[in-house]
Amino acid sequence: MTLKGYISTCLITLFVALSAMGQVNNALIIGISDYPASSGFGKIHGENDCEIIGKMLDNKGFKTATLVNFQATAANIRTELKKLATNSVKGSCVYIHFSCHGQPFEDKPPFDEDDLWDESLIAYDAKINYQSGVYEGKNHILDDELSEYFNEIRKKLGNDGLLCVVIDACHSGTSSRDDFDDEDIVRGTKLGFSENGKPFAPRINKQGNFKIDKISGLSDIIILEACRAYQFNKEVFKDNKHYGSLSYYVYKVLEKQNITKSLDWVLEVKNMLESDITLSDQNMVFESSF
Repeated sequence: MTLKGYISTCLITLFVALSAMGQVNNALIIGISDYPASSGFGKIHGENDCEIIGKMLDNKGFKTATLVNFQATAANIRTELKKLATNSVKGSCVYIHFSCHGQPFEDKPPFDEDDLWDESLIAYDAKINYQSGVYEGKNHILDDELSEYFNEIRKKLGNDGLLCVVIDACHSGTSSRDDFDDEDIVRGTKLGFSENGKPFAPRINKQGNFKIDKISGLSDIIILEACRAYQFNKEVFKDNKHYGSLSYYVYKVLEKQNITKSLDWVLEVKNMLESDITLSDQNMVFESSF
């Protein structure tokens, strides 16, 4: 190799290394513990999840935005998701974490759900019941809306990027504590959000993982959900604090591993959840494009 060729190769190698060092991985963490009494949703411990997930992401060099309790309004969540889509860097990783209540939401035309119920995440300013002219669901974050944000982020990330989403909520389950021990804390409600008072009946689907189509120009995506649609999502008590079960075990695994386009770390989270005897009636679900 000539001296000129050697110098050129060194410069290219240095440029690639500097580009990798300058790559920004972005994250958004949403955690709600204390909903307003008027919302109808009980206390959980999403704020504790924010602490451990934030610590883990900081150690990995992520640039993280966090919305906790009253900060996590529907408007603020939507604003931060739009910012993620704007600021995402091609080839990087984006991590989104939800620790909150969830609720089934009656599907509207054009109907796109087999069971005629959407899944929704409960922002701080959402309410559990439909009230005509008072609250009609505008602060519920529906799965259809989330899918649009996710696709915009994936476009910005490109083929080499990765979007990782963790949803530590329950879209059905039960808000009643009658079936649990006194110390059990459950995320979600069996009450469907319905304009006409339609009762919600969860669909029994025991499939544990789903394939998301690979689309040219869009990044890979992995979505972890705390339980199946017909199950409740129980919190765990670890290190003298309550945490979302999925959040806690994602933290324990990603403390030591990186977020990669591999199911190895995902399956380890799943196995740890299944090994916890307090979560015997709960099965993690994941969706991925790889």
